[in-house]
This record gives sequence, C-alpha cells and structure tokens, in this order.
Amino acid sequence: MNNNNDLSTLPADELRRLGTQAFAGLGLAAPAAAQVAEVLVLADLFGLTTHGLSRIESYGERLACGGISALATPVEEQVAPALARLDGCNAVGPLVGMAALEAGMRMAGQYGVGLVLARGSNHFGPIAPYAYLAAQQGFASIIGSNATTTIAPSHGSDARLGNSPLGFGVPNPNGDHFILDMAMSVVARAKIRNALKRQESIPDTWATDSQGRPTVDPRAALDGFLLPIGGHKGYGLALVVDLLGGLLSGAAYLTHVKSWVDAPDEPQNLGHFFILIDTKRLGSNDWLQARMSDFAAILHLSPAVEADRPVIVPGEIEREKMRHYLHAGVPVDATTLALLQRYASRAA
Repeated sequence: MNNNNDLSTLPADELRRLGTQAFAGLGLAAPAAAQVAEVLVLADLFGLTTHGLSRIESYGERLACGGISALATPVEEQVAPALARLDGCNAVGPLVGMAALEAGMRMAGQYGVGLVLARGSNHFGPIAPYAYLAAQQGFASIIGSNATTTIAPSHGSDARLGNSPLGFGVPNPNGDHFILDMAMSVVARAKIRNALKRQESIPDTWATDSQGRPTVDPRAALDGFLLPIGGHKGYGLALVVDLLGGLLSGAAYLTHVKSWVDAPDEPQNLGHFFILIDTKRLGSNDWLQARMSDFAAILHLSPAVEADRPVIVPGEIEREKMRHYLHAGVPVDATTLALLQRYASRAA
C-alpha cells in the first residue's frame, strides 16, 4: 500500500475483501456484504469514486441509526412471465440492485427480455457496475433509479424531483462494452459536496442557489437546486425515470422520497427499474462483435477537433481506468480507508 497526498492504493482483491469485511462489520450477512462490496469496488475501478466505497460513510451512518436494515433480504414477486416486482425491504441499495439485476437476467434468459421494478430500496451506487455485469453475460440493459429531490421542475422555484440516474449497456463479446451512466442533473450532488470539502468554486452551470440563481458557491448550491441536463428535456427524462422506478414500482416518488441527509433514520423507499435484453437471442457472438466493433470504429474515425482529445465511445474511459487500477492498485482516500478499517475490525 502506497501513501501519497492522503491517498492509498490497494489491490482490487484486497479492497474487495476489506469492503466485504466492513459491511459485515456493519451487520450484513457475508453473502450480502460481498455483493454490496462488488458493486462499490467496480465503481471505484471505473473511477466513479463519489459512488464507490466512499459511500461507506453515508451507508454506515444509516445502518447504525436504523435508517437501513442490515439483515433485510429483498423479496421478488413474479407478476407476469417477463415482469417482476422486487421489495427491497429497506436493504442496502446495492443489495437490492443486485437482486433486481439477477432477476432481470434470469427472466431475459428465459423469455428474451425481463423487466424488474424495485421498491423499498436506498441509494444503490452508480448504474455502470450493473450494466457492466449484465454485459459480461451477454445482456443489454436499461437501468434507472429515482432519488432524493434536488431539482426544481421547469419554471418551478423549489425541489420537486431527483436527478434520477439513467444508464444503458450493450455488450460486445470482446469486452469493449458500450456503457453509458448519467444523472439527469448536470452533475451529482456528491461532486458539489466534494468541492465544498476542498473549498473550491464550481461552474455556474451546475446548480442554483435557493433563489434559483446560478451560483459558483458550492455551499449555496447545496442549499439550492441542481440544474437538469438539457433544460426542460432533462426535466422530462427525470420524470420518466421516476415514473418507471418510483411510481410503477410502488416506491416513493418525487417529494415522497425521504432525504437520507435530513432523515437518515427513516427508510427512503427508493425505486429502481431494470430492463434486460438477451442479445444471444438476436445473433451469434461473432455477429454481435462485428457489428459493435464497426459501430465504435465509425465514431473513432471522426477527425478530432483537438489532437489530444480523440472521439471516445461511452464505456472506454471506465475500461481504461479499470485496466490501470487492476495493474497499479485502486486509489482510496484516507477517510474512506479509515472507515473501512474501523468497520472491518468489528467483523474480525
């Protein structure tokens, strides 16, 4: 382990083991702890540090005060041949996410497609790890989740909807999967919180203050609203995600979603949706690989405006970071590492 500027680097397997022990120390059963750690370590391998094992801080606080149930087991209800609802029973979000993903892949493997609507969940990490795990097994995916209210509706003056992350994955049998993971806000609140911790200003396109005015002050932004991508178009997309993940699943939606910051001891009842498509039903691996490789090549052959910034396809940055971190170790900040070690010691 090397220390530099309050960062440590740990081999991925060691970080996965430490994360599993930490969640076990927080009261999760060993298999559940391993699944949660898998999702969050994948996030760190992709460079999505704000949604990786650093979430041990907020997850740990809510597990400690009873806002999240450590021993909850998600319950699946099959409502049609390729449609299921999943009650997360207030479990840790990544555990609910993994249960929904596995149910969706199982149904898609049987019927070609599978849709899972999950309720009773919590923050489930980023979408990219789920899309990646699905792609590794030959499934295309569309995944979304609602979230705590941070965005004002178009022309509105208070927060009524969340940033509703939405993601897509399409497998390439050679491993060059298409992975797109985006929130409906220009940035996640975690980036603004990190800017505040570093005492840095933010771009005025990220958020507004409490009066709806664009701001470069992260503290004012945290008291205000996130700005949606694409203005009213992002607002509309965020509502679609909430309709699927929240309203249709039976979860909370819009202002019914509890804030994990303001009410950490209360269940959030977040909702997610997972749509899985078995690409093996559509053609052979060779067929799909040839088409996916040609798809990427068409984009890569577009001449770059700046030579040092070539055209990329979603998923390439994450794959490159994963290759680097698997070789050189995964960076972990001092605060996260200390929390992981503290909680892991309880499981020893």
